[in-house]
Amino acid sequence: MERYAARKMKEQLADFARELGERYGTSALPRPGERPRPQAVPPAGRRDDHPDAGAAELRRDSAPSADDVVRAPTLALGLVPRPDGGYGIAVRYRLGLPRARAVVRRIADEVGPDADIRRTGRIRPLSELDPRRLAPTSQAEGETDHVRPLRPGVSIGHVGVTAGTLGAFVRRVDAPDELYALSNYHVLAGSQQARAGDVVLQPGPADGGLIPGDRVGELTRVATLVSGEVCATDAAIARLDSAEVDHTYPVGRVARIARPVGGETVEKVGRTTAVTRGRVTAIELDDVIVGYEDLGALSFDDQVEIEGEGVAFSRGGDSGALVYREDGTAIGLLFAGSESGGQGGKGLTYANPIDVVLETMEVELAATER
Repeated sequence: MERYAARKMKEQLADFARELGERYGTSALPRPGERPRPQAVPPAGRRDDHPDAGAAELRRDSAPSADDVVRAPTLALGLVPRPDGGYGIAVRYRLGLPRARAVVRRIADEVGPDADIRRTGRIRPLSELDPRRLAPTSQAEGETDHVRPLRPGVSIGHVGVTAGTLGAFVRRVDAPDELYALSNYHVLAGSQQARAGDVVLQPGPADGGLIPGDRVGELTRVATLVSGEVCATDAAIARLDSAEVDHTYPVGRVARIARPVGGETVEKVGRTTAVTRGRVTAIELDDVIVGYEDLGALSFDDQVEIEGEGVAFSRGGDSGALVYREDGTAIGLLFAGSESGGQGGKGLTYANPIDVVLETMEVELAATER
């Protein structure tokens, strides 16, 4: 079916799925009446003398824990590309519980042959997995070293975080002469105790990063993440101490952005698995439930799903990596994934659309010609 028709069907199915969820077992995540516009703010409790002092803070309202939510039969629904150029409906469920399977069967009956059904497994931010499993592959050993000049894909993190990935270099619209590192909230901040001005290290602490020798900058902004509301981005930026960086990715410079249409072959370079290739298997996924240690379970809308080619596209520590096409066009910011599920059983990766990330953080790719 055409994209517009697929979107309308997805909206109708979302209402139907919530009704089924109430019938088979109440969904743990409330759906707010209005979806808030994503915002980026300095972290809560910033120092009074910091240049970003005075903005709103991150909030955590009463919300279900990650364990509560994975027991709920909530589905993620999105669009999946078809060989004929049209779209079907992506139906994603986390665990094979009887209630979840019952809802999936009813949805599949409604959609018919246009349904693409996959089990995702539990989805978590990809720096919050077991630190013992953060060991890099042999191909990625260089990404965990002390790397100067900085380059995309290397280990980075808040002084109190394990390690994640430096995704891209960006410039703020209101401060074009300063250079910033773009990654995830849970990489550059890590918790609500983070403050604007906190030290960011390369490599991250899990890879031996220490103050002062490995300091590269300071936390500046984070995307708001609010339990009980629909989220769009897991992102943060850190102002870099030096503008002497290497903008090169394995495909050269990445200077353009685009919305994925589904089916594209994409790459990323990350701290743990280095360069991997995959395929965009779904777009515009809503109700993607991600379990955070500090915020509980959060629901993300309008997400991009990627599955690796023969191997996992990402693992813990790859959070924050930029997802791009071979022609040097960025399409997403990697932030979460599962270790099982998908057609190959090696897990699925989830990314925020890059245009939403940049708009939310009020930045642009530094490699973009001005």
